[in-house]
Amino acid sequence: MADAAHRILDLAEHALSTPFPLRVRAWDGSEAGPPGAPVLVIRRRRALRRLLWRPGELGLARAWVAGELDIEGDLYRALDELSGLFWDRGEGEPAATGAETIRRAGSLLRDPATYRLARTALALAGPGLPPPPPPEEARRRAGIAHTKKRDKEAIAHHYDVGNDFYEMVLGPSMVYSCAVFPEPDTTLEQAQLAKLDLICRKLQLREGQRLLDVGCGWGSMVLHAAEHYGVRATGITLSVEQAVYARKRVAEAGLTDRIEIRVQDYRDVRDGPYDAISSIGMAEHVGSERYLEYARTLYALLRPGGLLLNHQIARRPLVDEETYRIDEFIDRYVFPDGELAPVGATVAYLEQAGFEARDMEALREHYARTLRAWVRNLEACWDRAVAVTSPGRARVWRLYMAASALSFERNRIGVNQVLAVRTGVDGVSDIPATRTAWLS
Repeated sequence: MADAAHRILDLAEHALSTPFPLRVRAWDGSEAGPPGAPVLVIRRRRALRRLLWRPGELGLARAWVAGELDIEGDLYRALDELSGLFWDRGEGEPAATGAETIRRAGSLLRDPATYRLARTALALAGPGLPPPPPPEEARRRAGIAHTKKRDKEAIAHHYDVGNDFYEMVLGPSMVYSCAVFPEPDTTLEQAQLAKLDLICRKLQLREGQRLLDVGCGWGSMVLHAAEHYGVRATGITLSVEQAVYARKRVAEAGLTDRIEIRVQDYRDVRDGPYDAISSIGMAEHVGSERYLEYARTLYALLRPGGLLLNHQIARRPLVDEETYRIDEFIDRYVFPDGELAPVGATVAYLEQAGFEARDMEALREHYARTLRAWVRNLEACWDRAVAVTSPGRARVWRLYMAASALSFERNRIGVNQVLAVRTGVDGVSDIPATRTAWLS
């Protein structure tokens, strides 16, 4: 009799000590769980083998990317239920001490139910070694994080997926960061242009000024600033594919005399001073041990009175910041070596470097809406996206963006624009006394 789904559900509920919120459909056609709930489809028993050999998020991620796990029904509802079940349990509590961990493990091993669960899990998973990780997983990295070489490799993993793929997901704007939606009916394209214009106004860009865009992506910010504000702009990226695409856009716009696109690390820029610097969705790649160096480098590249707009995703602060760990799924499949910091830490680093922080705007809800729009774009051209990348890569992005949308909606993470100034020796900033100057 086909009963794998019932046994899996029983196993999950015993292990989690709570009812499992999703319906389960197993490889043998059996189903179990609450009617009407999203369905967790386990297509192959080797998905369980992955979990036995690597319990937790990474085992689940590998099974998802390999196509062995899927969700039927409302993906957002399913991820919301699972996040509360797995990732949010005990959030904010102090980490267990070594002695507490040993006591808990001993209690678990003395419980006869543990052995019954283990036998059931082994029987369901079947014999065999753990399956190899999907090819989309970044290889394990050794050595010091955030060297120039390692950062370039990490950026290539994330951004050199193919410009055709990003065109499908991002739409015509080719902006890969949080949009700003002034009205409920604002389209994604309009919202991205509104975000670029907001940044230009915050930076008080004027004809003839020099702008440096750190992590320029496909060139949208420098194009907007040069076309609408008359600046001379330099965009830097570590992605060769992005640079090729951005240069083509610059040439098609007839702006090669005002825009330069470089494949360059921010630590190698030597041609300051600039009047303004924008860093939009780049600082997440910097790393906590390099952040002060990043801030000091940008400070040195600005003229006195020059402005920095730092647009960056932030996480919630922890009771003990030493317990922060990079998310395994994101580290292996999305942003290798990427790190998030609380916005307070970001502002502190900027001010340690010499900046005066003048304004901070939170755009958390806007990023949730942006991500949901990107997911819709991906789903609308799914077959083409798979064709230009791989089934696994498309699955990575669908899961990553949908889960991120929920994280922004639930205030697990946020995104903030911090406007900072390098004041003159006399302390003069030349910044308007109120926000109305750039918001009008």
